[in-house]
Amino acid sequence: MASIKRKLYQRLLFFLVFLSISGVCWSFSELFFIKEPHDVTAMRKDALLMDCQAHGEAPIAVRWLKNGVKVPESERVYPLSNGSLFISEVENRRGDKSDEGFYQCLAQNKYGAILSQKARLTIASISSFAIQPSPIVVTEGSVARFSCRITASPPPIITWEFNRITLPLATDRITVLPSGVIQITGVQQADAGNYRCMATNIASRRRSTEATLTVTPAPSPKLPERPHITAGPQNLTVSLHQNAILECMATGHPRPIISWSRADSKSIDVYNTKVLGNGNLMISDIKPQHGGVYMCRATTPGTRNYTIASANVTVLAPPALVEWPESLTRPRAGTARFVCQAEGVPTPLITWLKNGEKVHSNGRIKMYNSKLVINQIIPEDDAIYQCQAENERGSVLVMARLIVVMSEDRPSAPRNVRADTVSSSAILLAWDRPLYNSDKVIAYSVHYMKAAGLNNEEYQVVIGNDTTRYIIDDLEPARNYTFYIVAYMPMGASRMSDHVFQDTLEDVPLRAPELSLTSRSPTDIQVSWQPLPDKLSRGRVSAYRLSYRTVAEQAASQMELPGDTTAHLLERLQPDTIYLLRIAAATGVGWGEQSAWTSHRTPKASSAKVPLAPELQLEPLNCTTIVVRWKLNPGNSASVQGYRLFYHEESQQENAPIQLRAADNTHTIGGLDPRKKYHVKLLGYNFMGDGYQADQTVSTPGCVSVRDRLVPPPPPPHHVHYKANSSSSVFLHWGRPAFSSSQTVNYTVRCNPVGLQNASLVLYLQTNEQSLLVQDLEPNTKYEFAIRLHLDQLASPWSPVVYETTFPDAPTHPPSNVKVTLIEADTALVSWKHPDEANIAVTHYTILYASRTAWVAGQWTVLQREGSITMALLENLQPEQVYLVKVSASNEMGDGPFSHAVELPPRTDAGSSSAHVPRHGRGSAHAPAFSDGFYHLDQRSMTGIIVGVCIALTCIIICAFILVCRGKHRKLSAIKAYREAGSTLSASGANQLGSEAASDGADVTVPMMSNQHFIDAKGGTNLMINNLGPVQANTEKRKKKWFSFSDEEKTDEQIQRSRPLVHSYEEGTTVLCYEDELPGASPNEPGTMRVLLGDTEGSSNSEGSHETGDSGRFSHDETEMTNLSCGRSSRPASLGAEEEEEEEVEMGSGGSEDVGPPGRERRRDGKMAEQQRHLELKVAVTTERVEAL
Repeated sequence: MASIKRKLYQRLLFFLVFLSISGVCWSFSELFFIKEPHDVTAMRKDALLMDCQAHGEAPIAVRWLKNGVKVPESERVYPLSNGSLFISEVENRRGDKSDEGFYQCLAQNKYGAILSQKARLTIASISSFAIQPSPIVVTEGSVARFSCRITASPPPIITWEFNRITLPLATDRITVLPSGVIQITGVQQADAGNYRCMATNIASRRRSTEATLTVTPAPSPKLPERPHITAGPQNLTVSLHQNAILECMATGHPRPIISWSRADSKSIDVYNTKVLGNGNLMISDIKPQHGGVYMCRATTPGTRNYTIASANVTVLAPPALVEWPESLTRPRAGTARFVCQAEGVPTPLITWLKNGEKVHSNGRIKMYNSKLVINQIIPEDDAIYQCQAENERGSVLVMARLIVVMSEDRPSAPRNVRADTVSSSAILLAWDRPLYNSDKVIAYSVHYMKAAGLNNEEYQVVIGNDTTRYIIDDLEPARNYTFYIVAYMPMGASRMSDHVFQDTLEDVPLRAPELSLTSRSPTDIQVSWQPLPDKLSRGRVSAYRLSYRTVAEQAASQMELPGDTTAHLLERLQPDTIYLLRIAAATGVGWGEQSAWTSHRTPKASSAKVPLAPELQLEPLNCTTIVVRWKLNPGNSASVQGYRLFYHEESQQENAPIQLRAADNTHTIGGLDPRKKYHVKLLGYNFMGDGYQADQTVSTPGCVSVRDRLVPPPPPPHHVHYKANSSSSVFLHWGRPAFSSSQTVNYTVRCNPVGLQNASLVLYLQTNEQSLLVQDLEPNTKYEFAIRLHLDQLASPWSPVVYETTFPDAPTHPPSNVKVTLIEADTALVSWKHPDEANIAVTHYTILYASRTAWVAGQWTVLQREGSITMALLENLQPEQVYLVKVSASNEMGDGPFSHAVELPPRTDAGSSSAHVPRHGRGSAHAPAFSDGFYHLDQRSMTGIIVGVCIALTCIIICAFILVCRGKHRKLSAIKAYREAGSTLSASGANQLGSEAASDGADVTVPMMSNQHFIDAKGGTNLMINNLGPVQANTEKRKKKWFSFSDEEKTDEQIQRSRPLVHSYEEGTTVLCYEDELPGASPNEPGTMRVLLGDTEGSSNSEGSHETGDSGRFSHDETEMTNLSCGRSSRPASLGAEEEEEEEVEMGSGGSEDVGPPGRERRRDGKMAEQQRHLELKVAVTTERVEAL
């Protein structure tokens, strides 16, 4: 029982503690909203209730604000007891009496006040049609499209009527888009009629005017038509979670197929997208990842013919908090920092609220980098602070409280603060010590800032406790300042002292005004200038001094003008003369420095009607950029063809002019140097000449450096995304650096083609958004982009350079130099050149050709070739027909126009034309060159090939001539040697016969003449013998091979046979003989072996054998000699090249041996047996080699 009581007691104690803690926590949540108002659309005269309920420590007071101003209560509009606002009848009157606007409720109790989010009240309405449907005429089978546009709230529902009958929103051929477009595909005659658009919302219903659709019959047969996008997608800006519709409608024959893709190669979200009708893309519940460039592609089925249109989808998102502030507790004189960061598209603007009212930056309170910093906290800083992030798509608020803790034993504030002016830049401060605890003061801090204006910077100087006087000497002349002092002790700081105000003295102007010069006539100059700002005038300007002279003069004319003057007209000047002008300003202290001389040429004294000087305005955008704006003089009556803009740095040469269009009225000059003075000149021109010029001088401000501000420059933009949007534009999008600031930020975008040499042509664009569509670019050109950020006179470095190439533009000119040449009876060659356009890419060419008969019927034959090919073959042409040929160029952006039709006349004389035109039969070796329908050689290539072939033939002829000449020389040498050998042999034979007849015991030698073969005493012979007998050589083959020189050889052979050969043999010895018995052979023709031995190599070897006396090779195999016999050989008619060559060499070694002198003859007679053995060995060797082969 005791344990049960103990448990109950513990639970009761825990419950009481929980109640006390929950009560403390509930009371700590001092004030917050339970219900807040939301956007609402109401009908006129309807009753409306806007909710607002706050919870916190009572009492809580609620009041309503409309557009930041308190809503006046009336019988029609009044708050309810729970805090909601009730409007009995919504009014829609003009001006402030309308109930439309932004509403907020403000709740307040003893801890502070909080402001609700904004709620927009919109009264339902529908306006007149901004775009009405227009009548159209289409051919049967093509597509038709009507569109209308209307502004309404809430957005209307669009429907269409055909002959006053409502059409369905979608059928097989009809598609109605929510944007107000109706598409009809495969138009029929029944579709002809009147169409009108009907818009409906809760406010009313409106009908557009009727538009007539006229349907004409389609041509028969229908000609092929390239795909053409008639209605492409448009750039869209869509809010988060809404639907986006990208339209794409194309025509062509056959009907093109439409497909979608993303330019960044990412896949399209198939879960949130669908196709409406025949090619329109709808993205539902759009999210940030759906943003990007979408490309519509229309393709002819079965071909590579296509065209592309693209559009960029930007997804806007309301603010979302990434980091929010937390409640803080700080002592007096401390520092509090609140951090708030949000993201959204576009980038949200951060605003800080204190008890429902906007916080302004001053000396103690600063706002930067999305932070709120409160220095020198005072009790009045104890409040509820709210961070509001807002963009065009909504707002979000988050709150935090600052609690200031007070201490009882801190010193009182310094007393009796005094300020005395010392000079134009110094003021002396003096004060008395605090009344209480002054002995515990360890230091003083002096605070000062400019008294005039808002968001002024507060400066602080800390000094020791040993003095109560201090001179501040870094002030600006002629300015009013406010000062206060705080005393510090170890336990904290005192309250602020009373504020004192003091002015600094004047000084001479820091700089002279900048002049603007124009001429109204040839004899005057209008001089004007802007008053100096306070920072430069350093006091009130009391007078100006204007000096002027011509370039040729040394002395200048001067005049003084009152200090409140800002213009003066110089008259009676010389026409067409350069004048130099300068000005100086003065205050009560004295004159400042004079400006540099500014030049201006007066117009020529001519009756020509040229443009008057434009009204010029220069504005420094940042430390490196100047914006030039102008407008035509109201009195100008002359036409303007364009403008010329000149600018140059002071004391530098003038740059080349920048040509501007007549429609331009602004230009940005970037890439300048900080803290420099630039002269800008602008003039208009027309066909009569240059107009009057306007001159003006401007100075670029200084870029605040780290040394000046003691803060680093902001980082450059990051995540630069780039996509080509068309052939002349690129869409850029980038992220803001990691820091986030409530201060205004702008960006400079640098753009120029890659490899640009002229720096003056670099384009600088300014924007305060995080995206920019760079336009007026050249098609098919690679550009480089860089972005820098400007914040409070601080410039970031340039972002990393990104590169993007614009889309190629569709060709606007046809291919040039189209020529058609008939190369065969039924084949023609058509050639052309690239279109005469710069930066135009061609993906393919289309060739149309037809005979005159087919052309009248509209029947064209279509060929397509790749963009790198500029020739094509036209085959299967009909004879005696005149053909017409035309060519067009195309790329992915579209089709170009066709060239003028070129006629191909029929072939009149096939024989004569074939003599001039190369003919390539389909079965010839040249046929593969045209197998794919292309002719891959242009005129230059053909010329090169012809020249190369001629050179090769010339070389071959020269080589053949050299070989023939060398062959003749060798043969003549052989003939000469052989004649000498024959003569010697005959003489020796005759002597031998005489000597032997005189001797009784000598052997009788009988000379033998042979018309065909011979064998000498040493066994040399012109016979070729194998183991079957003599070999008969084939002379026909040699005659055929050398038919070109047969006549010459025959002549040589006749010369050789003109002298008969004389041979000797011993009586009683065996002699081998052989006769050619060729049928039909002439007695004058040489024998087979003579022809073979007539080779130059054989002659050479014979001569060598004669010199050395070599009788051939030796063989130890003598058994083979038993097979030799005298008679015809069964050897084939010819030998191979190698066999003939080897055998001729061996035979030549012994067969050409001639008879030596008489002494040798006598020795030879004694060795006849040995010679016979040599012959037998020679024949054995030959036989052995033939068998081996």
